[in-house]
Amino acid sequence: MIVVTGATGQLGHLVIKALLKKIPASNIVAAVRNVEKAQDLAALGVQIRHADYNLPATWDAALQGADKVLLISSSEVGQRAKQHRAVIAAAKKVGVKLLAYTSVLRADTSPLGLAAEHKETEENIRASGVPFVLLRHGWYTENYTAGIPGALAHGAVYGCAGDGKISSATRADYAEADAAVLLVENQAGKIYELAGDSAYTLSEFAAEISRQSGKNIGYVNLPQAEYKNVLIKVGLPEFVAELLSDSDSGVAKGALFDEGQQLSKLIGRPTTSLAVAVKAAL
Repeated sequence: MIVVTGATGQLGHLVIKALLKKIPASNIVAAVRNVEKAQDLAALGVQIRHADYNLPATWDAALQGADKVLLISSSEVGQRAKQHRAVIAAAKKVGVKLLAYTSVLRADTSPLGLAAEHKETEENIRASGVPFVLLRHGWYTENYTAGIPGALAHGAVYGCAGDGKISSATRADYAEADAAVLLVENQAGKIYELAGDSAYTLSEFAAEISRQSGKNIGYVNLPQAEYKNVLIKVGLPEFVAELLSDSDSGVAKGALFDEGQQLSKLIGRPTTSLAVAVKAAL
């Protein structure tokens, strides 16, 4: 039995779809905060169990009988390490044989501000004694393609990444890799640094939007504080603006560049190209 946490989220949903191609639905448990939102998964035969990162007492029952658990990182930045501890404790209590965690690329050395909670979670998993595998995700291409409507409206991509390279892949690529690791044996102790096969700068991203849209889109590189203010002005909450501007600053330091191609090796095909992702977004 494989339990996927946060299963109604974008990544969790895709992981379950990938698992369903290989194993019976009865072997998959979707651990979700809102059971009503999981009815499409229930209709496919997936077991639905209530589990809330903010309600530690819900996890023992949610993980009961699980051989493997995919702990998908909480989306609540600032609360993640505490929330994850509840899942780790339950995994230890019920005797889970493998705990997989979606961390961030090179979490132990990353300059990204958001890496701290991932690093703490990794340390807590190690200290628990539960057999584990770390799935360190690079950036989702969707993090940038989601901004294409704004780029088209303003005639530019804004950021503070300089000439830093981004080895991103789509959520579906990462989900397929996560599922692949869950479906094979002897994964305990392994660490996967997962990223796209090819890298691009934000200038190259803007050029790709221009090529496909027929509109002249440039890249405007700003100081980090100025970029954060731009994000706030367009309506993002301050903590989100801080997260995105910090991440872009990390790009300039090489935080999201990787040439290992471990992701494509796991999924047995090249990762989705930037051109394909931009076309889909457009």
